[in-house]
Amino acid sequence: MEKNIGSIDKAIRILTGITVALLYYFNIISGTLAFVLMVVAIILLVTSLINSCPIYSLLKINSTKKEK
Repeated sequence: MEKNIGSIDKAIRILTGITVALLYYFNIISGTLAFVLMVVAIILLVTSLINSCPIYSLLKINSTKKEK
């Protein structure tokens, strides 16, 4: 897989995933909303760890810096 997630995009994905996990841990979110948000958070964290997003690939988006 080609890397298509830049450093700022990666940081935002990680912070969002951690925020959702903390909201769930402290019982601020619960029920179906918590389940859906946790799935999204896991997807964001996994894509940030592998530096590749399948949706970005389909849409031909690349947030990495271009090398000259």
